Amino acid sequence: MKHVCRAGLAACLIALGFGARAAEPIEIVGLGASSCSQYLQEINGNLAVEREYLSWALGYMSGLLIRSPAGEMVQLRNPNLPLPKQDAFLRMYCADNRDAPVSDAVQELYKVLRAASSKAL
Repeated sequence: MKHVCRAGLAACLIALGFGARAAEPIEIVGLGASSCSQYLQEINGNLAVEREYLSWALGYMSGLLIRSPAGEMVQLRNPNLPLPKQDAFLRMYCADNRDAPVSDAVQELYKVLRAASSKAL
């Protein structure tokens, strides 16, 4: 009887979505929801706006880091990839992927930082 109750509880939790976290769509809001073409247009000659985008990117990556598996270390302030190079990465990614959202560029930057961090360890 206990096994039937546990199986029923597990089925209910899955049905309610507790076990399907990876399948949930997420909504990106803020500057990262902008298209890369819009980003490139807005930062053109405007250092203040470019800093706002980079600030959003750092906050987004901090959120990714918080949700990362235990023990995963990603240096967002990586000496091998300082902030000006991270900013350049976002510009280059967006120049090559104008229809993509800026959040895609940030996720790719996060992957680069993760790889660079694992080499530093």
